[in-house]
Amino acid sequence: MKVTFLCHGAALLGFAGAALAEPLFVDRATGLPVAQVYDGAWEHFVGGGVAILDCNDDGLPDLFAAGGANPARLFVNVTTAPGAPITFADGGAAPLLNVTGAYPLDVDSDGILDLMVLRAGPNVLLRGEGACRFHDATEEVGLPSEDRWSTSFTATWEGSRNWPTLVVGNYVDRSNPNGPFEACDDNALYRGTKGRFDAPIAISPGFCALSMLISDWKRTGARELRISNDRQYYVRAGREQMWRLDPLQEYTEADGWPTLRLWGMGIGSRDITGDGLPEVMLTSMGDQLLQFNRGNGVMADATYDIGSTATTPYIGDDGRPSTGWHAEFGDIDNDGLADLFIAKGNVDQMPSNAIHDPNNLLMQQPDGRFVERGHEAGIDTTERSRGAGLADLNADGLLDIVVMNRRAPMEIWQNATPMTGTWLEVEPRQKGTNTRAIGSWVEVRVGAAVQSQELTIGGGHVSGHAGALHFGLGAAESAEVRIIWPDGTASEWQEVPLGQVSILQRDGATFRIGG
Repeated sequence: MKVTFLCHGAALLGFAGAALAEPLFVDRATGLPVAQVYDGAWEHFVGGGVAILDCNDDGLPDLFAAGGANPARLFVNVTTAPGAPITFADGGAAPLLNVTGAYPLDVDSDGILDLMVLRAGPNVLLRGEGACRFHDATEEVGLPSEDRWSTSFTATWEGSRNWPTLVVGNYVDRSNPNGPFEACDDNALYRGTKGRFDAPIAISPGFCALSMLISDWKRTGARELRISNDRQYYVRAGREQMWRLDPLQEYTEADGWPTLRLWGMGIGSRDITGDGLPEVMLTSMGDQLLQFNRGNGVMADATYDIGSTATTPYIGDDGRPSTGWHAEFGDIDNDGLADLFIAKGNVDQMPSNAIHDPNNLLMQQPDGRFVERGHEAGIDTTERSRGAGLADLNADGLLDIVVMNRRAPMEIWQNATPMTGTWLEVEPRQKGTNTRAIGSWVEVRVGAAVQSQELTIGGGHVSGHAGALHFGLGAAESAEVRIIWPDGTASEWQEVPLGQVSILQRDGATFRIGG
């Protein structure tokens, strides 16, 4: 496995130039008008997410942050210029308590992003009206008002359906008198048409889902559902899961899907080897499990020397196991190699695990290994981190970091890394159904080297992101882009400008640059 990985890593060197500087971040929490804290009793030991979306179409990502026992809150990005200090205005507290997280998506294909809001209680679909205004559309779209404990979400558009397929993951069944251990709730799948969802389809058995992602992980055009489950509550009989969507059916060992049990918290997914197949990062208590995609449905666990396990804190003297939550890949220094951020934090006061557990910033090296740079970058805070997100918050071409914390204020980290490579960001769009082209694959080519990213909704830890895909390009002076659209149609390669965000509007099989 190691040799195969290193060969693929070498394939991406077409993007890389001279060695770049060490990553560096500046604390911009003072740019938030209100300190947002995710708090609450045991039902908020898990959850604590943030949705990243541009809700007023000004080109700057805004934030919808969970609060748990506190109100959820919208923060509107008012950063004054590219590269300026990241600053937000108060968009107001949502009249929603017990929010665990949220995911942006255009449910009704009207071109305006909506928000699926997960709660310890009835979930809410907030329909976007533009200008960062929303209204509760849960009842009008036919979503049931059920008193569940929802902690994960994913969505896609299946085939020719004009209405999305939603999957909601639920944690412990609070109504079970024998709980909470071995009392995991079922998950639910929602399909519909003509503007309304049908009755939910139970996904059973459920094993306390904390992250889920629909992805074309085999690159066959068939999107399938991965669920990461918390062994803390399923205790014995559970497992990580992979489901076919149509017909709905769980993969088993007889199908070649090996049994895997861990304290699953979050899913991160991206092709990091340059072969077009997405790898998967599964956060947990103890080792964080990176799996390399070998193709044909085979996933191979990374060996320790890859540097991705992030087993224990890398600062301080607490040698107890780490607790990983949100995992997300992104090119922090724009060298053409995807790096990895992991939000860490004790569940509450769990004595078996590290209490002061710094977040990880794992920088991918040209040989494919990862090196910890969280302390040098300045993002090694030790709060009880939960959800997070990577996004260019101030339009300077560098990915910034948002971190949600339990019982501590939300963090904003502005990327100030010097001597970074060039970059581009692209956002595919299409007319009609599925305006954000969810399910597309975007490929960026420089010479013979190709980077691939899939447009998905889900993953992470109750934290979703809608917006442009970011590609670091190292020393490249030009780059070509190809889009494999959700229906499998592939565009021709087309040169796209560097150093800017480009909307790529579908035009038949190909695309035009600009809305």
